[in-house]
Amino acid sequence: MSFYQKVAEIGKKYIGQDKLFKYAFNLSPMYRRSTGRITHVSKDLLHVALKLPISYKNRNYVGTMFGGSMASATDPIFMVQLSNILGNNYVVWDKATTILFKRPGKTTLYADFDFSEEEITDIRNRIDTEKEIVIVKKVFLLSKDKTSIVCEIDKTIYISDKNHYKQKMNLRKK
Repeated sequence: MSFYQKVAEIGKKYIGQDKLFKYAFNLSPMYRRSTGRITHVSKDLLHVALKLPISYKNRNYVGTMFGGSMASATDPIFMVQLSNILGNNYVVWDKATTILFKRPGKTTLYADFDFSEEEITDIRNRIDTEKEIVIVKKVFLLSKDKTSIVCEIDKTIYISDKNHYKQKMNLRKK
């Protein structure tokens, strides 16, 4: 169990999983460097909102937002969100990210990371039968008025039953 997982187990008992998710992300040194900030997490963790302000820390050579900031601010959210929703009997890993820049990021950007109850039920059912799956989730970095797409990101996520994953890793060691 990682340091972050241990803190999460203790913290969710005292302040709730949603608040812990938000504050742990925003205080984590690795995430703070992305310049992104989690602004809202629903109680059930199915919705996470992100704000990515443009600043001297993430401007590139031509004065627009550095693409690496867009990538790193969005990178861990779906994986950590889904890990917490599914619980300890599952393994969740980011496998790949595809980024399509639509226009230069000149202002603060916003994103919403959403799972539906139906998606979670489908994931659990598929894992029960297939033992491991790969899904692709899409997120958009948007202008403040949410009408202008600056960046489109596809996150490829691996999900497995924990016992199946352990068996699979043990076979690879031999």
